Amino acid sequence: MFQIYDIASELIDKRESFVLATILHKNGSAPRRRGSKMIIKNDFSIIGTIGGGLFEALTVKLSKEVFGNKRTIIKNLDLSTEGGGSLEIVCGGELKVLMEYVDAENNNIAEIYKQSSNLRKQGINYSIVTKIESKDEILHNNCKWICTETDFYGEESDIVQPVFQKIRENFKEVTMQVFMANNEKYLVEPVLNCETIYLFGAGHVSQKLAEIMKMLDFKVVVLDDRREFANKERFKTADKIIILSAFDDILKHIEINDQSYVVIITRGHAYDKDILAQALETDAKYIGMIGSKTKRSFIYSQLKDEGYTQKELDRVFCPIGLEISAQTPEEIAISIAAELIKIRRCSK
Repeated sequence: MFQIYDIASELIDKRESFVLATILHKNGSAPRRRGSKMIIKNDFSIIGTIGGGLFEALTVKLSKEVFGNKRTIIKNLDLSTEGGGSLEIVCGGELKVLMEYVDAENNNIAEIYKQSSNLRKQGINYSIVTKIESKDEILHNNCKWICTETDFYGEESDIVQPVFQKIRENFKEVTMQVFMANNEKYLVEPVLNCETIYLFGAGHVSQKLAEIMKMLDFKVVVLDDRREFANKERFKTADKIIILSAFDDILKHIEINDQSYVVIITRGHAYDKDILAQALETDAKYIGMIGSKTKRSFIYSQLKDEGYTQKELDRVFCPIGLEISAQTPEEIAISIAAELIKIRRCSK
């Protein structure tokens, strides 16, 4: 979803209007989950996906109406009644899809997407609020706001303030949902920018993993004590590169929280042990360390001697990555990325 918002902002900068399709609800075997998004450009080419095949074909067809009327619509797509049977599609499935016309000439909507991009770059969490049903008006693109923990962006409206208040009651736990306010419906979509992967070690595996994780919408931070390895030429997609003098005081340089993924792939056992010990003192969502079972036993034994418990060590994924018999840096990076995706998805 994050990447779609970035692309949307780029299209608006180029004054190119488009239709944004968002899955509000799914039933059956529809392949994409709620919140998945797809951009349909005015030449009917698409960016992103809401499920492929017939679902996307039907959505592109609906976009012609949206481009024509320049307003928001909500449609139910049911493969059992929309031609799926005649195409012998056995998976079935239903989607409720929000179709928004995003007018690049609308200054209010342009500002919303600009602020969205700015907040993303700053790593600030926020929710996008969109009015999706109204009792007395045709919906246009002024009906969109951004709500942060302390501020909001968009047109002033007392009517939508109760929605902001509801979001802020439990800001970091908000999920995609529809709120009611004054008999009108508002779609709330949280954009939590604090999912960060900390790559300790700037070797070949780290270089490949940084590229993959950026495509998966993680903020990527690379840490190493070797400037010749940890640099922008080798890590073009990294959000931040930190050159350490040593690995014994990493928490002076970064803040690891429950949305942090710690990947330890340095060049030596001693470095890995020092980083792992510090990571175990944090609320990191994921801690993974590269290495064999023999290396794991050696480091764990040292940490136990220092007072760490088996329960604490059980948090660590080592050997790191899903078992796919990976050998090359690219294959190892893919196995690690797959494990991180599993942790990200299964913990929600």
